[in-house]
This record gives sequence, structure tokens and C-alpha cells, in this order.
Amino acid sequence: MSIAISPEDINAPQLKDLSIVRNEQKELNIKPVHALDKPFKTATFGMGCFWGAESLYGATKGIMRTTVGYAGGSKEGPTYRNLGDHTEVLEIDFDPEVISFQDLLKLFWNNHEYGLTTPIKRQYMSLILYHDEEQKKIAEQSKQDEQKKRAPEIVTTEIRPKTNFYPAEDYHQKYRLQGHRDLCDTLNFNSKLLQTSYVGTKLNGYLSGVGGLEQFKTEVETMGLTPTQKEYCTYYVEKNEGQGLYC
Repeated sequence: MSIAISPEDINAPQLKDLSIVRNEQKELNIKPVHALDKPFKTATFGMGCFWGAESLYGATKGIMRTTVGYAGGSKEGPTYRNLGDHTEVLEIDFDPEVISFQDLLKLFWNNHEYGLTTPIKRQYMSLILYHDEEQKKIAEQSKQDEQKKRAPEIVTTEIRPKTNFYPAEDYHQKYRLQGHRDLCDTLNFNSKLLQTSYVGTKLNGYLSGVGGLEQFKTEVETMGLTPTQKEYCTYYVEKNEGQGLYC
């Protein structure tokens, strides 16, 4: 379980003095943006280990919220240690005026942790859980197109209706961001916000190296960060830019 911060990184900005950020928040009237008041649609994908997928989509423009969890099976109340017949999945709230379901599928097909054509246990299988008939139609056509590209290999992805979703344990939510403990303290996270926070979703992607510094600069003003938080985040976004996704 690799963490983005290294003890030897002595030149990195520090957030251990929480009072500095608290004073900035009060004096500048800045609050972390945990929710956006905008219409959204939802997609649910299984792509192998869900940590990397959550970072990938979090740093994608148009994504408003990500939550990792378990879905697709029959067991009530699954846990990581007792998953039953469920699959690790990522639930994504997205702004359809910024990004389409088709765009989400492009990322889906190209970023599986364990590949698309190798049979694997249900926990990590490739899975699209559609939310309506439009998503079903788009997903099925998209799979056909992907199969043509990969022939003679067989794409193993299953496409099924979304019938349930159980959020994963807190330590799985925004896993890369939680490596930055002091930053999380300044963002006032609790169990619910780890699942639903907009700023948490964005930073979990950007701080892991997805998206890059220039794109981060175009979105950072939407997150409700103080100058000290911005300095800290900018440092790590630049430092980690280009790192591959991993679990």
C-alpha cells in the first residue's frame, strides 16, 4: 500500500499546524466544497481494484463524486473480508453537460487493473452496471466495438442492470488522498464526506498524479482551498504527475 508522501520529502509544504488553515478559512471566508448543486447522472463500473479507478475518474473533468463499494451480487451487507458474490466497483456521479457516458466508457475500456480478456475471480471482474435503458444500449454497442478491436481475444466484461450498491469501508474511500492525513484534517472529513465530497473526489485523483498540473490549475478554484492548502496540493500534484495508476 504505497503512499504518495515520503518522510524524506523535507522540502514539501507542511500542514501540521492546523491553526494556519483554520485562520485562513475564517479570515478569507473559505470552506471546502463538498457538494455541487448541479444536475448529475450516475455510472457504475467494475475495473479490478477500485483504488486506481477512483483516482482516474476523480481527476477527470465533469466528475462530481466518486464512491468505491461492492455491487452485483446477492449477499446482504458485504464487507471487504466477507464479499460474497459481489464485485469491487466504482460509483460515479458526473455532469452530463461536461462529460458523456460514452466518454466514461472510453476510460473504462483502457484502464482495467487486470485486463479485459483474462478470466478473473468475481471480486475483480470487468463489469458495467447500467442505470437505465440508454446506458444499457450505449454500453452494449461500446462492448461490441471493443470486441472488434481485441479479436480474436474475447472481452470478458459483463453488462447488467444496477440493482444494489454497498459503499466500502472508510479506509478504502479516497485511498490515495487519505495518505495525506494532515490535509484530510483541514478538509473536515468524516465517514459520510469520504464517500460524497467533491473536493475529496478531485484531490484523490490529482494528488495521485492523474490529470496533471495544468489541468489541476483549471479546477482548483472550484474546490474551496485556502492559500496554504493550494500550495500543499500544487506541490504534490506536480511531484506525482505522470505516475501510473496502481493498487
